[in-house]
Amino acid sequence: MSKDHLYRVKFVNQNQLMEVYVREVFQADLYGFVVLRDFVFGETTSVVVDPAEEKLKGEFQGVEQTWVPMHAILRIDRVEKRGTASLTEISKDNITAFPSPIYTPKNLPDS
Repeated sequence: MSKDHLYRVKFVNQNQLMEVYVREVFQADLYGFVVLRDFVFGETTSVVVDPAEEKLKGEFQGVEQTWVPMHAILRIDRVEKRGTASLTEISKDNITAFPSPIYTPKNLPDS
């Protein structure tokens, strides 16, 4: 992947919706995981500080790359410019379960 690309990745982690910006996203060699690498955060010299972005920055400070389970990722977008990274608490009222499978095997009789 080109270093010129920038990706916004939204994923769920411990009842929180995390939205981060990274330069590299790819499927991991470890089955079922996606690798996020080269995190991009805002400038620390600005007067206005976003507490959610600062918390995420602290969470991923010093992290070279992270492996996120594929089922935790909600969305990956390639974007032209960086927005504000965000961290949102998920309440139980906002959670929707994935649909159950259409085909479910029937119980086999004991032989």
